[in-house]
Amino acid sequence: MGAELARRLPGVFRTDPAARAAYSSDASLYRQVPVAVAEPRSVEELARVLEIAADAGLPVTMRGGGTSIAGNSIGPGVVVDTSRHLDRILEIDPDARTAVVQPGVVLDDLRAAAGEHGLTFGPDPSTHSRCTLGGMIGNNACGSHSVAWGTTADNVLALKVLTADGKELHARRGTSGDGELDAGLIRLRDACLAPLRTELGRFSRQVSGYGLHHLLPERGFDVAKALVGSEGTCGVVTEATVRLVPVPAARALVVLGFPDVFAAAEMAPAVAGMGALTVEGMASDLLAALRSQPGRAGAGAELPAGGGWLYCEVGGDSVEHAREAARALVRSVRERLPEVTSVVVDEPRRMRALWWIREAGAGIVTRLPEGGEAWPGWEDSAVPPAALAGYLRDLYALMREHGFRGVPYGHFGEGCVHLRVDFDLPDKRGVAAYRAFVEEAADLVVSYGGSVSGEHGDGRARSELLTKMYSRELLDAFAAFKGVFDPGRRLNPGVLVDPAPLDADLRPGPGRDALPVTPVHALTRDAGSFAAAVHRCVGVGACRNLHVGSMCPSFKVTRDEVHSTRGRARVLAEMLRGSTVTDGWRSDEVMAALDLCLSCKACARECPVNVDMATYKAEFLHRHYAGRVRPMAHYSMGWLPLWSRMVSGAPARFVNAALARERVAGVVKRVAGIEPRRRMVRFAEESLQRWYRRRGPRPGGGTPVVLWPDTFTNFHAPQVGRDAVEVLEALGYRVLIPPGRVCCGLTWHSTGQLDVARRVLRHTLDVLRPALDNGLPIVGLEPSCTVMLREEARELLPDDERAGRLADGVRTLAEVVAAHDGEWPFAPLGVRAVTQVHCHQEAKGSYDADLAVLERLGVDADVVGAGCCGLAGNFGFEPGHWEVSQGCAERELYPKVRAASDDDLVLADGFSCRTQIAQGTGRDGVHLAEVLARALRYGRRP
Repeated sequence: MGAELARRLPGVFRTDPAARAAYSSDASLYRQVPVAVAEPRSVEELARVLEIAADAGLPVTMRGGGTSIAGNSIGPGVVVDTSRHLDRILEIDPDARTAVVQPGVVLDDLRAAAGEHGLTFGPDPSTHSRCTLGGMIGNNACGSHSVAWGTTADNVLALKVLTADGKELHARRGTSGDGELDAGLIRLRDACLAPLRTELGRFSRQVSGYGLHHLLPERGFDVAKALVGSEGTCGVVTEATVRLVPVPAARALVVLGFPDVFAAAEMAPAVAGMGALTVEGMASDLLAALRSQPGRAGAGAELPAGGGWLYCEVGGDSVEHAREAARALVRSVRERLPEVTSVVVDEPRRMRALWWIREAGAGIVTRLPEGGEAWPGWEDSAVPPAALAGYLRDLYALMREHGFRGVPYGHFGEGCVHLRVDFDLPDKRGVAAYRAFVEEAADLVVSYGGSVSGEHGDGRARSELLTKMYSRELLDAFAAFKGVFDPGRRLNPGVLVDPAPLDADLRPGPGRDALPVTPVHALTRDAGSFAAAVHRCVGVGACRNLHVGSMCPSFKVTRDEVHSTRGRARVLAEMLRGSTVTDGWRSDEVMAALDLCLSCKACARECPVNVDMATYKAEFLHRHYAGRVRPMAHYSMGWLPLWSRMVSGAPARFVNAALARERVAGVVKRVAGIEPRRRMVRFAEESLQRWYRRRGPRPGGGTPVVLWPDTFTNFHAPQVGRDAVEVLEALGYRVLIPPGRVCCGLTWHSTGQLDVARRVLRHTLDVLRPALDNGLPIVGLEPSCTVMLREEARELLPDDERAGRLADGVRTLAEVVAAHDGEWPFAPLGVRAVTQVHCHQEAKGSYDADLAVLERLGVDADVVGAGCCGLAGNFGFEPGHWEVSQGCAERELYPKVRAASDDDLVLADGFSCRTQIAQGTGRDGVHLAEVLARALRYGRRP
């Protein structure tokens, strides 16, 4: 069937196992592998997709950013992704305060375009950087500002919709655009006026079921609003006209601290009535979960004292007006509750840092402070705001009764609670306990006059529970509403009408890990389980952010879901399951999905749950090629330390001369499996170690430090090492360089040759034993090697206590210089620099020390914010990676370097980064050691 679909619409349908696996889940508990994925490039192709699917008897499920928590963007037939191509903002009318968009437009892109006119789209879920308008319309998304600006339904004016049979509708207030269909809707409405008026629209966050109350005469028979929240079960949105709202000229954030989350919930309705633009709540549980993550022990230090908090944003005509409005809000709250604590922030960077804690909640709380897994399922319940505190108390009591733990947070000003619970879903008894809890929780929320869904729709998680909320008459009206638009039940089956069981098709359910594996890495944070590591990905899609952050550079270039961190995690999960991807570790589909991963490690830091795809890729490559011939690049680039050592010295001159000849270089690249458009790197005629042996250590005293002779510095850029020696000695250190063969094993690790990497590391530890025994600091110059020594050595050699001592002793050059409290021998340089931070340092370290040193040197650093340079060690040298490699650099690095003046520095500590810069722009990058040495020489001038 797949081949026939592709034949009828080439370039749109994808039926390969990797694509189907990547789209098998969203951010929910659920998994369903589709027959095909479609990525239409026009509305006409979208109509053809519907036609072809109908001919094949396949249902159709629409998907935006795939961030749905309820399981309403997965399906068994054709999953249609509009985010890749149908993503145009067609019109913005600042006078009418409206925008016309295609369904694949990402919310932040619309907000940025509207922001040029002082406007925004009001609803803003925490996934605003990757959720699409089509998905928001499907789920009736809300977000933190809906307390002031309303839900998506409140802000949709008109929709163009394709029905399952290809009919085009223009739905708006007063009509669907089709007279016959209107007549059917009016008959439906008039037959059940009472339940529409009494059961629906009771409070702002009641979004469960269809919004049939918008069809009431007193609401203007607004068919567009009635379709919002229908989760793609009635039609396919091709265009939307939405309302925009004015943005305050300035904003301030008030964070209020309360004794506990219940006190925060009790105050939330009053704060909402004080004119706050947001009233977001969270408990201390969420902060504890965040602080349990690596490197985040001090997170939330700016929060006021308390056990529960409200995030209250206010606006004003100026910063001072916003600040005064914030102070007035604090005074008003303290009149009611004097013991409340507070902090007022109006500086954008600090506001963003505080907001991140709340917005990352969906990812953060998937790992409880003790390390256990927590899942959605009872994720978006809502009650009238005045009832929130009582509901929360009873919800905590229900969790205790069932022996569960969870972390609540959410939109307290509107009574909406997000909650992830530690259901034991891989166990059949755990699944039964999950169902029992959810059913009792539904009874509880209904007893408070609430809704099983306060946003994100009902989907597979809650559609079955609508019988607890609504009368039989209203449920029949829901079925009739779908029947008017989709009589053949072809759109998004199992959702809202004829619901699938809430405990069926669970992604983390029984049977998820059929493929046994004992990983080479210790995977300490996942108790040694490769499966648990892979299942860290809960699908919130932060890796799909196209404009901000460093995570998943290949996705930012290709915009292919398979190339996102989430997509790769889904493919690996299907490999472990063994049903869709059936070849296990030998799978070519998994190999293809991982091939464009640059192993930049940005996901290990920026993903809310710290998915580390670079490590997972290394583990896969290790097994994929076990006992098999590897790609030639694994032997050439993977064994670069060996070849570099062999070529160094006298042979280097002849090798460099030979490789400078185009014909010779072409032959070498073909044999070595190297991308033909790459220029070969040069080898040093005198290595750093050989230079040091010839020169000898500095005589006299001084604190001894060991300078790490990484392969790249030692054999390819020894001038960096020589400058580092000069700098360290000028600071009073006695520099030692290991006399023997040492290596961190990076190139073997990145190519999945893990047994070799471990042997290399053990030998290195043997050589370094005297330094380790004496507690000498190890100063690293190459960021990727420094991270390898600090992070991977422990994971690869968990039983060797020397690996821990090595990791603890490693320092970067910047850290050593920044911590120096003696005489400062460096002259100010007074220059500007385009600065490329190595992706591994950004992900697993910090650039703060470097910035401190540069500021003291008088270097005005313009830091590239796009992450990986695109070369990424062996990645950019391997065939098939050229376009992605260059695309990564073109996002920001190349343009900034090209725009820099000849007097500006181009600063990059990574050898790969400097290589990419030189080959892509013709500019020579410099290492911090070289900058410091220059400043040192200036300082010595008479």
